[in-house]
Amino acid sequence: MTVTIYHNPACGTSRNTLAMIRGAGLEPRVVEYLKTPPSRAEVLDLAQRMGVPLRDVLRRKGTPYDALGLDDPALTDEALLDAIETHPILLNRPIVATPKGVRLCRPSELVLDLLDAPLARNFEKEDGEQVPARRP
Repeated sequence: MTVTIYHNPACGTSRNTLAMIRGAGLEPRVVEYLKTPPSRAEVLDLAQRMGVPLRDVLRRKGTPYDALGLDDPALTDEALLDAIETHPILLNRPIVATPKGVRLCRPSELVLDLLDAPLARNFEKEDGEQVPARRP
């Protein structure tokens, strides 16, 4: 199974998601999107494959979202893509793509629905929350 994660190693949710993918015995393609931002077309494609408006892939906390006035409903997708292109931190994370679909994995255990393989054993998130292993 091919798995791609748009990852920020500074984000606990992203680290947990990556660890769960690996805990299911898979080695994903890891795109550190702050170092190698996806293209405008890729961002738009990810949102379309998730079945959500582009605005739904924006992150507000810890970003220039408010300073840029991105809550303005009159902003077009082109304007939102301009903002993401200039400030990749605006892209919410982690986004995971597999043949089963694409999803923003917040909370991190949402990734399990995208994987063919279950977790090999119970998983403990960085905050201590337990995620039980899923059996096929």
